[in-house]
Amino acid sequence: MMADDRNITGGKALDDFLKSLPANIERNIMRSALRQGANVFKAEVQENIPVESGELRRSVRVVTKAKGGRVTASVRVGNKRAWYGPMVEFGTKPHKIVPKKKGALVIGQTRAMVVDHPGAKPHPFIRPAFDTKPDAAIAAVGAQIRKRLTAEGINVPAAETD
Repeated sequence: MMADDRNITGGKALDDFLKSLPANIERNIMRSALRQGANVFKAEVQENIPVESGELRRSVRVVTKAKGGRVTASVRVGNKRAWYGPMVEFGTKPHKIVPKKKGALVIGQTRAMVVDHPGAKPHPFIRPAFDTKPDAAIAAVGAQIRKRLTAEGINVPAAETD
């Protein structure tokens, strides 16, 4: 399997071969391989977050699923504490902040009823990761498939290189 200008060669042969394996081995190998590819994106997303540390950076995680013979991996950003990821990625328009409880919004020593927020510029950190790392992710998937098949006792040829 080789990636060239975002085209994968040998993918059909690999897919046919994986389908010849027992379903649980195929699912486990693909889940492991897709996790390795997604981890490449995860590291880049974390690197792109425009702060040194914090909840947003810690919230980045990889999730894999296997359902109906289809295995997927995704990179998720956000949790209950870091719910603001889309606001950082896409920015916000100017808006009013109105507290749910009267006088609940405190700025310094002043209680406010309404605050005019000027908005925030976008700081993309997710999309650039997926735009810059597809070849590395594909290579990580291929390497993990080779590693797992070798561990299963199946002879796998070395990766093609330019």
